[in-house]
Amino acid sequence: MSTAAATPTRTGQVLADLLPASRVRDVALVLGGAALTGLAAQISVPVPGSPVPVTGQTFAALLVGTSLGARRGVLSIALYALAGMAGVPWFAQGASGTAAPSLGYVFGMLLAAAVVGALARRGADRSAWRTAGTMVLGEAVIYAVGVPYLALATGMSATAAIAAGLTPFLIGDALKAVLAMGLLPAAWKLAGKR
Repeated sequence: MSTAAATPTRTGQVLADLLPASRVRDVALVLGGAALTGLAAQISVPVPGSPVPVTGQTFAALLVGTSLGARRGVLSIALYALAGMAGVPWFAQGASGTAAPSLGYVFGMLLAAAVVGALARRGADRSAWRTAGTMVLGEAVIYAVGVPYLALATGMSATAAIAAGLTPFLIGDALKAVLAMGLLPAAWKLAGKR
């Protein structure tokens, strides 16, 4: 009796690899990933006492990294970051430039896209629990870069930066992980029925 899941078990692929391969596909995916992240950043709710709002961009960046894989995911987030630093108003709350104290989170998203993309290529997005672990790890990477950058950019102590740039976001990040637990494995199941 087999206990294998009904989802595809072939690792080495990410969801984007299920589309016909071409350079045009890869360029479109990178541009689309950057645009999705920029649009998701506009879902923004200020957090009292923090210069960092709750946004959809971290969730989008993790989905982009997981769905596109490390290489295309990093290129997407790099394009998003470079365009925003060059003046495209698509950082959180329509901001742009290099002076934002939350820019470290964007840099963290670059690294997180590489991490979650590499894990997805190894099948970490095929089941609910592995997806949750992948998303939590990605969030931890974002905080590992974003919180110290916040402290340096604002002159906050480490304790104050954790209180303003990490603690208020933990519940939202848990909800994002739960959402990803449903979305990514479901996408694989749908792809397996083609």
